[in-house]
Amino acid sequence: MAATLKESPTHAAPARQDLIDLLNDDLAREYQAVIAYVVYSQVIKGAAYMNIAAELEVHAAEELQHAITLANQIDYLGGMPKVTPKAVKISDQAEDMLRFDLDNENETIRNYRQRIRQCEALGEYALAEHLRQILMQEQDHQIALATALGEDVPDVTGAQERA
Repeated sequence: MAATLKESPTHAAPARQDLIDLLNDDLAREYQAVIAYVVYSQVIKGAAYMNIAAELEVHAAEELQHAITLANQIDYLGGMPKVTPKAVKISDQAEDMLRFDLDNENETIRNYRQRIRQCEALGEYALAEHLRQILMQEQDHQIALATALGEDVPDVTGAQERA
């Protein structure tokens, strides 16, 4: 279960430790993505999936860089980066694997959008910029996966963002 960001009793900004906990949850999701993309890129079969398999290898390297960035920022905030990934789903069906990836990217995008707002509430503007850079790549991954599945890119905009 993901941590939620609490507001401190004397300030409107969330507590720093809460942000560290949430970033560690994001880090576990990045580890999950690295593992999934490495495995899926190698086991996905079929002529229809060869281009996306090569793209998944690129995604794996990008997700590793995201994990490094998050670990660096968690350390900057005074926390200890966690080392355990979230669970990785496996299937012998290429479409299932791409669906797992797309679902994970959708969740990741929602979380990073929220995390950016939380960083800004704490005055951590540079950290928010790091997350914006990661978010851009995550949205590129989402587009590639939706395209490979022959779908429109999912709208993961939350109600809070629409307000």
